[in-house]
Amino acid sequence: MPQCAPAHAIQSQVFLNISSSPSDSSSAIAPGSTRAARRVVVIGGGPAGLMAAEALSAAGSGVSVQLYDAMPSVGRKFLLAGKGGLNLTHSEEFEPFMSRYGERKPALQPLVAAFGPPQLRDWAAALGVETFIGSSGRVFPKDMKAAPLLRAWLHRLRASGVQFFMRHRWLGWADDGALRFAAPSGEVLVQADAVVLALGGGSWARLGSDGAWVPLLAERGVPVAPLVPSNCGFDVGAASQAEAHPQGETRREFFRELVGKGASATGWSEYFASKFAGQPFKSVAISFTDSQGRSFNRKGEFVATATGVEGSLIYAASSLLRDEIAAQGSATFLLDLLPGKSPEQVLVEVRHPRGSRSLSSHLKSRLSLDGIKAAMLHEKLGKEDINDPVKLAHAIKGLPVTVIAARPIDEAISTAGGVPFEGMNADLQLYLPKALPGGNGTPVFCAGEMLDWEAPTGGYLLTACMASGRVAGQGVLKHFGL
Repeated sequence: MPQCAPAHAIQSQVFLNISSSPSDSSSAIAPGSTRAARRVVVIGGGPAGLMAAEALSAAGSGVSVQLYDAMPSVGRKFLLAGKGGLNLTHSEEFEPFMSRYGERKPALQPLVAAFGPPQLRDWAAALGVETFIGSSGRVFPKDMKAAPLLRAWLHRLRASGVQFFMRHRWLGWADDGALRFAAPSGEVLVQADAVVLALGGGSWARLGSDGAWVPLLAERGVPVAPLVPSNCGFDVGAASQAEAHPQGETRREFFRELVGKGASATGWSEYFASKFAGQPFKSVAISFTDSQGRSFNRKGEFVATATGVEGSLIYAASSLLRDEIAAQGSATFLLDLLPGKSPEQVLVEVRHPRGSRSLSSHLKSRLSLDGIKAAMLHEKLGKEDINDPVKLAHAIKGLPVTVIAARPIDEAISTAGGVPFEGMNADLQLYLPKALPGGNGTPVFCAGEMLDWEAPTGGYLLTACMASGRVAGQGVLKHFGL
């Protein structure tokens, strides 16, 4: 677990006095009794918040569900995820599916077991959206779009009585325990019998996930692990290029120094960045073992950026790379440019007589190595190494690429860190310190990406977000005996 973030002070310090035992059922409604509907406020209009609202609305007239969000409309990140085809979930068997959650598998397993890929597909079908399994095993709506699914979902939520309040940014709690919101008309105070927080992580701030909730919880003694990038790109280090040339600088480096344009501390050479930024490395593999012995080895593809690498294969390894950089200052993975060929096969082809042909023509004709793959060899190898058949063949099968920094958190697809599961009960209700003065004892639940977990892309993120929202909503009903 990452270290918990320190508590932060804000101008108006107000506190809640909430029981340290969320499982306390003293506030439950006695069977057969009548009373006004419980008002439950859901804060956050992403998939987790919407799913919590749906679970709550199942109680009918027993609960009044109000959903608040800072943005003009809900589901903005959900819609963005659907631009290239909405990846709802994955068709993997349960055990390999759960393995994608790494160290958080034990905490997430009961949530996903109750609402996993099969249930998610049935849920979409009930909204009139049929799904299919793609060649990669990923599950998509048949029309690939997110908007029709979101429209149908919102229609059903409104029909069930859920009320939506847009452009309401949560500011925390007032002295009497009321929820504070910044609204277009000014500050609004809202009393609630229970609260579900589904405020997202810290990436894509322009879509509403800005992590502004972290100090609001931290000041009340709620442990919050620092938000860090997940499913992110990385900057490569120019130092790795020097390591690839122990015999001295390359000719390109010599001329760059001659004209006063030395290599930058990060990123590719000017030539590689200008020619190949945005181009994909297709049909490659990367392998990596960190300083703790954890390993990653997978085939796929990724993209060169102006300063480094990003894309699905990099995202899959991002948690290990990120943590290794934090621990050691850098991380070096091995890039296999030809995973379909053995080292022996590659060496045979590299050693094949090439006559008057250039090395580039030779590699293209014998190994189909050209474009960005060939350029990568020239980027990383000095003249002596690239003309040594053994060293060249070795590099083709395992070219070291050193990354020195994750890209900024707002560029990441998702974030790790947040509210730890150890600070909640099985229903995702927060254990809040009872010693805090003031407040009205309102139970608070959390769901979605603001919890401390992470997963690769491929439908795993969305599945766990929706599963956790469902559990939080049902947890509120259980708390009130509904």
